[in-house]
Amino acid sequence: MKVKILQTITLISILAAGCGEETTNIDVVHDDGKPVMALDYRDFDQAASELVQSLLGSGALKKEGGGRYVVATGRVVNDTMQRIDTDQLMSKIEEEMLNSGQAVMTSAVGSGTDKLIHETRELRDSEEFDQSTIAERGTLIAPELTISGKIFQRNIRYDKKRQQVEYYFQLKLSDAKSGLRFWQKEIIVGKRGSNKTVAW
Repeated sequence: MKVKILQTITLISILAAGCGEETTNIDVVHDDGKPVMALDYRDFDQAASELVQSLLGSGALKKEGGGRYVVATGRVVNDTMQRIDTDQLMSKIEEEMLNSGQAVMTSAVGSGTDKLIHETRELRDSEEFDQSTIAERGTLIAPELTISGKIFQRNIRYDKKRQQVEYYFQLKLSDAKSGLRFWQKEIIVGKRGSNKTVAW
């Protein structure tokens, strides 16, 4: 019995060691790994960086009279063949907008809604909570601008052996009151590879 247990432990150790040899950390700052046909973190970083540079450089967030715009994140549609968490793209863009000092993001409405903001208001009139610590009515700030977009994919046969995959990242900034669009930008990430490679 002891021999079997020792053999099992030895086998598990060998398998674990073998798996560990194939795993490496990625240097996300200086990644020299091969490109892939699907979207990876490098593509999201590139698209987010170019989009936010265009937005901040356009002057659309410079409020007349000073101050910062209140911005709500709307829907970002994923129209690719991949399961993409569009919050991954928007999180980086929102972070840069906040860091610019030109905008604040609202968590009260939009795709970035924090449910606790509304849940805490449901505690009004509860005998279990000190009512002076609960937000009063009419204290939420409505967004002045909304930001929304779309990611879509086109697959094209490049030649007999290769395919071209194009990913379009589109973003637009609109005035919540008038509906007028202040800014928009499209970034294209293109890739070419073997027809045998699956792009999703």
